[in-house]
Amino acid sequence: MISETLKNPLSLFDVRGKVAVITGATGGFGRGCALSLGALGVKLVLAAGSTAELAEVAEEAKSIGAEVVTINRRPDSVDDANAIRDCALDAFGAIDQLVVGSGYNKPGFIQDLDYEDWQAVMDANVRGPWVMAKAIGSYWIEQKRKGKVLLMSSVRGRHGNISGYTGYCTSKGATDALTRVLATEWAKYGITVNAIAPTVFRSKLTAWMYGDNELGQATRARSLSRIPLGRLGEVEDLMGMAIYLLSPASDFCTGQVMYVDGGFSAG
Repeated sequence: MISETLKNPLSLFDVRGKVAVITGATGGFGRGCALSLGALGVKLVLAAGSTAELAEVAEEAKSIGAEVVTINRRPDSVDDANAIRDCALDAFGAIDQLVVGSGYNKPGFIQDLDYEDWQAVMDANVRGPWVMAKAIGSYWIEQKRKGKVLLMSSVRGRHGNISGYTGYCTSKGATDALTRVLATEWAKYGITVNAIAPTVFRSKLTAWMYGDNELGQATRARSLSRIPLGRLGEVEDLMGMAIYLLSPASDFCTGQVMYVDGGFSAG
C-alpha cells in the first residue's frame, strides 16, 4: 500500500493559506522569506522598523500575488511582540508560522567594544526572538493550535571569529540554546522550533564585505578560505531550507540548527 504522501511528495511542501509573521522583513533573510512564502500562497504579516522599506517589500510581495499586511514595529519589547501578534490576528484570524528575521551586529574586540553596543546586539538577537516566541507561542498553546517557529542563527553560534564578535557569537549561541529548549518545551503542543545557521550571505549587515574597501576584501578572503564550496552565500541559498522548516515536510524535525554554509561547519 503506497501512502498518499509518497504518491504526491510535493504535497509535503504545500503551505497555501497559511499565515506567517515575519520580523525583520526588510532585511535579506526576512525579505527572502516574505517573497518565497508569498509566492507559495502564504498570507504575510511583515514587521520592521523602516516604514519606507517595509512598504517596498510589501509591494514586491503583492506583485507576485501575496496577501500582505504590515506593521511598523520591531520586537524590542513584550508590548511590541504582542502588537505584531495582534496585527496578524486582526488581519487574518490566525497564525501558523513565525519567522524571526530581525537581528543586529556591532563588531569589536572586547577591550574596545562599549558595553552599550554589546547589549544592543544581545537585545536584538536574543531578547527579540524570545519575546516573539512568547507572544505567538502563548497564543498557539491557548488556542490549541500547532505552529512552526523559524529562528535565525549563524555558524558564529558554534564557531568563534577573530574579527571581534563577542556580541554576535554570544547572541547566536543563545539562539541555538533557545531553539533547543523551546523545541523540547513545546513539542507536546505540536509546535516545532528550528533555526537556520548560515555563513556570510549577502544582506544589509554584510554589504561592507561585498564591496571594494580594504577591510571588506580582507574579511571576504578570510571567509572564503573556510568555505569548501568556494563562494559566499546569497539569500536564495537559504530559501529551500526555510520552506522545508515551515512546511509539513519538517513535521518530525524540531530543535535543530540547520547549517546552510557551503561546508563551513564541516571544516
